[in-house]
Amino acid sequence: MIFISSNISLNDSEVEISAIRAQGAGGQNVNKVSSAIHLRFDIYTSGLSDEHKQRLLDSKDSRITKEGVLIIKAQQFRTQERNRIDAFERLQSFIVKATYVNKTRKPTKPSRNAKSKRVDAKTQRGKTKALRGKVDF
Repeated sequence: MIFISSNISLNDSEVEISAIRAQGAGGQNVNKVSSAIHLRFDIYTSGLSDEHKQRLLDSKDSRITKEGVLIIKAQQFRTQERNRIDAFERLQSFIVKATYVNKTRKPTKPSRNAKSKRVDAKTQRGKTKALRGKVDF
């Protein structure tokens, strides 16, 4: 069981993980060790609610294919286990970010006291600036 947040969790069978060889520099080790992780998460067949699925599919992320599969490639670390953890963390952050709902803003008005304080501060500042003028003797 993969826990995303307090009310969202995924089954292990919903995530497909495969080990592949990492790209880039690394000497002879990179040619013989499959340390990178290829994580595939099918959004349509997942156990998420329909609203969460739609939010994930509506996100303009290049890692989501036309078939609705999220592909995460983790190859930042040397070990396969650390790349696996990194892939799960990235999946978790992606789902949390896509399913987060902002609070609705309630418009407020400044109080009468706040308005009077603002006007008093403006007049005081104006008096201070007026004193900086040219002095006539």
